[in-house]
Order: sequence, then C-alpha cells, then structure tokens
Amino acid sequence: MTVKVLLTDRGWEDYENERKLLGEYGYELVTADATDEDSLAELAKDVQAIGTCWAQVTRKVIESAPDCKTVVRYGIGLDNIDVARATELGMVVTNVPDYCVIEVAEHTLGFILACNRRIVQLNSMMEAGKFERMLKPPIVRLSGQTLGLIGFGRIAQEVFTRAVGLGLKVIAHTPSGNNHGLDCEMVSLEELLKRSDYVSLHSPLTPETNHLIGSEELKKMKPTSFLLNTSRGGLVDTAALEQAIQEQEIAGAALDVFEQEPPDLSDPFWKEERLIVTPHAAFISEESLEDLRLRATRQIIQVLQGEKPDNVVNPDVYKK
Repeated sequence: MTVKVLLTDRGWEDYENERKLLGEYGYELVTADATDEDSLAELAKDVQAIGTCWAQVTRKVIESAPDCKTVVRYGIGLDNIDVARATELGMVVTNVPDYCVIEVAEHTLGFILACNRRIVQLNSMMEAGKFERMLKPPIVRLSGQTLGLIGFGRIAQEVFTRAVGLGLKVIAHTPSGNNHGLDCEMVSLEELLKRSDYVSLHSPLTPETNHLIGSEELKKMKPTSFLLNTSRGGLVDTAALEQAIQEQEIAGAALDVFEQEPPDLSDPFWKEERLIVTPHAAFISEESLEDLRLRATRQIIQVLQGEKPDNVVNPDVYKK
C-alpha cells in the first residue's frame, strides 16, 4: 500500500522540497487545492500523515483519517489543530517551536522603530508631496522608553535581549511570572498596559487568550503608546482596536497577524495612517523557511518510520 502524506497548505512557493524528501522514503505527497473542512476531510480519508501550515485540521478532518499517525504543524502555534481529538485517536502532534525566533524578533523591533520614528507616515507624506518634519504627537527619543512584552517565550526573550541594546526599558507579563533567568521585570497585565510605550504580544492563542486585548485593556494604555502584534490575530479585538485608534486612546498599532486572514483590505481601517500592517510575514527569511520545511517534513518521516519525532506536543499519546 502506498503511504500518502497530505500537506494542506503552504507559506512558500511550491512543495518541491517536501515532495523530494518524502519521495526518498517512497511516500506519496497529496496536496489540497481547497482548504475548507469538507475538502480536507475528503483528502484525508486514506493518508497516513497530515502536515498543515495555517489550514484548520478540525475534529472532522482528523476523524476522516483512520490511518493517520501524525499531524504536523509547519510552524509554532497549534490553534488550527484539534490536538485533543488527535490525541484521543492516537495521532502524534508535532510542531517546530523555534524555527523563526530571530525573524519574528527582528520584525517586532522593526515595528518598534517604525512606530517611534513614524517612518511609514513620513514616507506617505513624501509620496503625497508633503515635505514636512514636525508631527503630532511629536517624535520622542526611543532610548529610555518602556517596552511591555505580553508572553515571555523564545521570541519574547529574543526581543528582550535586542531591545535592551536599543536602550529600552523592558517589562513583561506571563501567568507564571517566570523570567527564565533574564533580568526582566515581571509585572501584572494591568501594570504593563499602564507603563508601556510599546505593548508587544507574544502569547499563544487559546480560548483564554482570545481577545486578550479588548476595549478595557486599550483604555488602560497611554494615549502615546503603540500596540504591536506578531503572534496571533485573535489576541486582539479588531473592532475595539479600530475604535481606540479613531478615538485616539492609543497612538497607533503595528500588526502582522489578523483575526481574519487575509483581512478585508477594502476596509478603510487598513489604510489608517496610524496603522502599520504586514501580511503575516514576520516569520519569513530564506533561512527560516528552509529550516521549517526540512524539520517539519523530517518529523513526518520519523513518525512513519516508527521513531519518536523531535517535538511532540501531546506526549500522552505514547501512554496509550
């Protein structure tokens, strides 16, 4: 019987690297033209492994794949996979938790610098034929300002190290209060929102963190502060953010992720001059994509070869 591997979607040009690597073991690559639940459930019927980037691998998709041994996330977050159901059915779920740490940290710092120096706004003014320098609110020196990190995992820790080098005071909030041995002040969420000039999100998306930043949280931020999100779009209530920016409760925001992807770019909000948006691209570099594709595909192969893969997120599956 031919062993089939379904890859639901990708954030890169083609599947040739994956096809070549799987082919070395005689595995057949199956790809999806559509990523809706019914289409994926149909494709999953006779596969032994599922790899996914952003597509939703739901309960229905998982239950449609009786021969599937593993679901592999080509990325870090697991909010698009029904991990609980996969575990119940004995499927190993894996991810690549550290593949783009540097890239996302650098993107976050790029957001901070762009917000601080109003680079996008000044560029737009120049394109409109306005050679003006003085803005309201005025530009202030970055060094000495406060960056608040919500979440303090690998990426946030990398941001911390680099931000300190720029002269920023860095504080952080996590439910555990663990600073992982770094000299970072851990504070409550309320204190972080009140003190920070830049609030940067680095939390996973879970039922508990959905809309972690809503109208109440935005009202606690400084009117001169900026919200940054390179983590998950669902962490921010988009409607509340739009209102906060329109009513000048905060100075602006920089977003790489959105509640709906892609967002409706015909909405005038996405052209707001106090908003910087990028197309979920913080993870991208030639090096990070090569690393991700190789390591995720190898984990599929490890499971199909009867080995324990490198990054198991549901270890209970081995207790069955």
